[in-house]
Amino acid sequence: MEKTLLPQKQWEAIQVGGSPKNQAILYWYTRIRFKIARLLYKYFKLLPDEAIARSTTLLLSHAKKHVADLYIAHNLGALSAAVKAAQAHHAKCGFDAEDFHRYENADNQNHPIVKLNTLIENTYIPQIDYLTASSPLTSAAYSQIFNRGCPVILNVLPKTKNKQFFSNNAILRIFWFSQTIGDNRGIETIIEALNISDNKFELHLLGSVDLQYAETLKNQLAINKSQIHFHSPITPEKLPAFASQFDIGIASETGFSRNNKYALSNKIFTYIQTGLVTIASDTPAQKELLTKYPNIGSLYRIGNASQLAAVLDQYQNDRNLLLVQKTAAFDLGQSALNWEVEGKKLLALIRSTFEV
Repeated sequence: MEKTLLPQKQWEAIQVGGSPKNQAILYWYTRIRFKIARLLYKYFKLLPDEAIARSTTLLLSHAKKHVADLYIAHNLGALSAAVKAAQAHHAKCGFDAEDFHRYENADNQNHPIVKLNTLIENTYIPQIDYLTASSPLTSAAYSQIFNRGCPVILNVLPKTKNKQFFSNNAILRIFWFSQTIGDNRGIETIIEALNISDNKFELHLLGSVDLQYAETLKNQLAINKSQIHFHSPITPEKLPAFASQFDIGIASETGFSRNNKYALSNKIFTYIQTGLVTIASDTPAQKELLTKYPNIGSLYRIGNASQLAAVLDQYQNDRNLLLVQKTAAFDLGQSALNWEVEGKKLLALIRSTFEV
């Protein structure tokens, strides 16, 4: 994906840790080093910065070579590198928390990864000049922990071109996407809902998928009922056009961790920006969003296939409601929930950081 995306950009990207196909020796060296660091941290609480991510040490080395006014980290593996590079050059640094990272993998405070993530956050977040979060609930959580402001910068898309909406009696097309199509993502609930429904639907899943898991999903879908289609990953700039061909987007988060409960994924904003009705599981973050904007879609209880089936049937049987909410979603994406709006917030925050 990066091979097609990066050449179009005016800035240079550096792959510091190699890959199996590009600098394989460096890649395997960093993997071995990472595993050793994880063991040293697990048993002796040594080298937490090296244990947090495979390429953190190399990232710091490269970051120090590039003199900048501002260093920004987007994940915990980059956080220490951004802070230390900024300190080396007497510069500013920020952290854009796209997740509630300490509880990204589990909620158990005694979980070794939770402990490591918490240590990294507690060590470096107090040293940054600004902190942002990608959802209101994640922002509130970080604000409470660190007793500081944490503005929300939503993970939204740029505005798209005008879209024409029309009502038809065709089978409704449902869309779900992520980097990986796998379990614990609510897909099984979607399949069960399609089996319960008296109507037929097309379910389109986009992302990398294990062939065995794909066959499992196909076998779970009742014969002569709805259809399921798998699509290979596409580059981000092609996603809006691809998504716009569907009717309904499902955000089926399972709430398996506190992060998952608090997160607003990029899929839900993709649905809004491209004019799809959003059907979302009632995680706290998604419930808050759909309560604020009730005319763009519907909620269902996590794991409740019967309720999801009823919601799907409502849109299948009431095409006017479908049309009204698709139009409302698109209008909301053009007016409020887009990068043209959120980007100005980020730039204003950066300007204020340098004014302090």
